[in-house]
Amino acid sequence: MKRMFNVWLNILLTLIMAVSLFAPLVSAQDLTIELTDDTRQAIEEDLSDKGILKVGMEANYAPYNWSQATDKDGAVAISNSPGEFANGYDVQIAKQLAEALGLELQIVKLEWDGLPPALQSGKIDAIIAGMSPTPERKKQIDFSDSYYKASMVIVVQKDGSYAKAQSIRDFKDAKMTAQLNTFHVDLLDQLEGADIQVPMDTFPTMTSALISNKIDGFLSDIAGAMGIVAANPNLTYLQFDEANSFELGGDIVTDVSVGLRKDSTLNEPINQALASLDQDYQNDLMEQMVNLNEKGEDTSFFGQVAYIWSEYGSQFIRGAINTLWIALLSTIIGTLIGLLVAIYRTIPISRKNNLIGYIFYKILDFLIVAYIEIFRGTPMMVQAMLIFYGLKLFFNLDLSSMVAAVLIVSINTGAYLSEVMRGGITSVDEGQAEAAKAIGMNHFQTMSNVVLPQALRATLPALGNEFVINIKDTSVLNVIAVTELFFTTKSVAGSTYLTFQTFLITSIIYFVLTFATTRILRLIEFKLSGSKHYSVHTSSTTVESLEKGDY
Repeated sequence: MKRMFNVWLNILLTLIMAVSLFAPLVSAQDLTIELTDDTRQAIEEDLSDKGILKVGMEANYAPYNWSQATDKDGAVAISNSPGEFANGYDVQIAKQLAEALGLELQIVKLEWDGLPPALQSGKIDAIIAGMSPTPERKKQIDFSDSYYKASMVIVVQKDGSYAKAQSIRDFKDAKMTAQLNTFHVDLLDQLEGADIQVPMDTFPTMTSALISNKIDGFLSDIAGAMGIVAANPNLTYLQFDEANSFELGGDIVTDVSVGLRKDSTLNEPINQALASLDQDYQNDLMEQMVNLNEKGEDTSFFGQVAYIWSEYGSQFIRGAINTLWIALLSTIIGTLIGLLVAIYRTIPISRKNNLIGYIFYKILDFLIVAYIEIFRGTPMMVQAMLIFYGLKLFFNLDLSSMVAAVLIVSINTGAYLSEVMRGGITSVDEGQAEAAKAIGMNHFQTMSNVVLPQALRATLPALGNEFVINIKDTSVLNVIAVTELFFTTKSVAGSTYLTFQTFLITSIIYFVLTFATTRILRLIEFKLSGSKHYSVHTSSTTVESLEKGDY
């Protein structure tokens, strides 16, 4: 009888666990609002694409938003990263707002610093990314009412020197930091006697710094801290009572709001919808998002590496393919640009015999030199931001991130290779060009048949080196949300807060890509160099002449 009881008890517990694992999301609140025809028309005119609400977020700030490989648990496909899905508190709120407005939801994955310019340029219609309405941000964009209110905490090591702190005044000499471009940075000064460090760009970066003892703690809202601690059991967060916590008076608020363009027609209807969200629902939904982002019980380093690969392996592979594709195509296009520029700058033109042609030649040559100097003298990251967002903002030219990536890397590569190709052309002995002209070849024939084949062979090592550099330099394109390998890595690290493990996988992939590429290029170079042993082919008459001494 006892044995039978135990069997039924085990079955019951198994069923309970199964139900808990596959339980649906917290029931969405009814955010339905009444919109007049005039309001609907105004909203449609204000959207980037009619009928679609484009929402920008990082998709790497769990539990607010993260990325995953499937659409389970109510995740939404990321429009600019095929095969990737976004989930989290922000995503669930965005789904409900889109439904209330009668619009289709489209998630756009962007870097944190790229969200405001993307909104202002019209690439997205709203920012729902755990963003607080700070005074600085209010100068650039408008904000809705709050859709989540969080308290401030401090994340520290569970067994560290400051784990038992009872107040923000207990962090004397502690190395403390906060996320760049957030109001958290303004609160650091309230930590009396603390050794304030330079703000860091992301929460995964700060988490890594804390784990490696580079810092003693960092500021976070409680929701973000819950996600960090869930993924890193050696960390904890400290929440203080009102008397011992941060003063949030004035313009500093912990509310999280929807970012909108200035004077956006979306503001009023979104506020009407958000008015239905009560605090209990917000807390329950956030708690469920934290639980969804739990990573299991295996806390060993390589166990976590295995988990990351099993869960996000397809994203890493897709990112590596995109990286290789951008680098290869951009190197080819950049080589052609550099070659054309080099050929043009070696065209002989006489001022005395063709004054008008000489003037036009010099004008174009000045523009070419300006192009070379500008793109060699400015960082590719800056160029990416200006081209990707600037073309949309000032010329309403909306390039996709992949097209923009190829364009940016190509023209950057062309600027560098133009001088390399010019050096290869000038390295060919002038006597060969003169001999070609002596037999009646024009400049084009001389370049294509005599000079360029030798110049290309001479510059092949430099071209291969540029290709390898481009494989690594595509990482800067993450600022415009190109889904290359580094962007994927930051996304996974932000979703799991397992930074070391994630970057170990990425470093291996980069090494494989560059190592394989250099070996292939060396093989090509070896094949083009020809044989090191030559045989002199002679005719029978030549042999007879040599034997007789008639030479």
